[in-house]
Amino acid sequence: MIKPILGITMGDPASIGPEITIKAMVRPEVYDWCRPLVVGDAAMLEKAKKLVGHDEVVIHPVSDVKDALFTPGTIDVYDMHLVDADKLPIGQVSVEAGNAAFQYVKKVIELANEDQVDGTVTNALNKEAINLAGHHYSGHTEIYAHYTGTKKYCMMLAHQNMRVTHVSTHVSLREACDRVKKDRVLEVIRLSNEACKDLGIEKPRVAVAGLNPHCGENGLFGDEEIKEITPAVEAARAEGIDASGPFPPDSIFSKLRGGWYDIVVCMYHDQGHIPLKVVGFVYNQQEGKWDAVEGINVTLGLPIVRVSVDHGTAFDQAGTGMANELSLLNSIDYAARLSKARLAKKH
Repeated sequence: MIKPILGITMGDPASIGPEITIKAMVRPEVYDWCRPLVVGDAAMLEKAKKLVGHDEVVIHPVSDVKDALFTPGTIDVYDMHLVDADKLPIGQVSVEAGNAAFQYVKKVIELANEDQVDGTVTNALNKEAINLAGHHYSGHTEIYAHYTGTKKYCMMLAHQNMRVTHVSTHVSLREACDRVKKDRVLEVIRLSNEACKDLGIEKPRVAVAGLNPHCGENGLFGDEEIKEITPAVEAARAEGIDASGPFPPDSIFSKLRGGWYDIVVCMYHDQGHIPLKVVGFVYNQQEGKWDAVEGINVTLGLPIVRVSVDHGTAFDQAGTGMANELSLLNSIDYAARLSKARLAKKH
């Protein structure tokens, strides 16, 4: 199969995004997986390549996907010309950087909607910055949902054999509890099952976490498991999905990591994020640096592929050249695999 074209946003230009983009693009395996096209500002990447010690890389600005070279050693950039690389303050929230980050995302969605790219990868943006710039979204997921007209979607995080999806994400914990309803839980189970199949898992084993401690102890600590979650699991099983649960949230993730299941449906943001980041984010206390910042974020239910790094803008590291590119590499790998699966379905 022809390698998919992936549109990769540069992220907030004042963040670590430009630096880790260079670090990822110099890895030869990226060009084995896909044909990568960065969407951002070429001038920022010229600055970043010197910062991370890769002066040998050629930055190739384009204004049309068909002009990209897709050659190792050359980074093709859909050049948006949105920031002044010499004046933009690095490591700071700004309207200029927030607007640029938003426009990169909007453009890569446009390219995917028009089938000019086969999948998309997003570097981190800063929610405060994009809102200061007048773009009122709570994150990438909501931007993608808006510009693709998608109503039913969910977030999946993944690292190695661990995968989690979420019934709710960017809402208060109080509101998250109110969103645990049978129809939504069933919807996320379905999306989780399909995502695993797209990743080559023929018969996915979908575990569903409870909401309350000990899954409510038969109603003693809450009845959401009885009234909402269990009926959703039963409905999924009736559709032929290998779903089980609900399981106590304090033990199900160890079983996921041990290979009992392929994915866990979580009831709210932190229930899924914490176990994934405990495994994927590894800090070396002796050397005072991160050995690994791994894991990826996928939006399921979209008509286009979207995979993102599983970390923020890391303004405190921006400009140091020390930021870790592993999450971006993971994201490109996942996006290539999902894009190939979609291309195979089309043909």
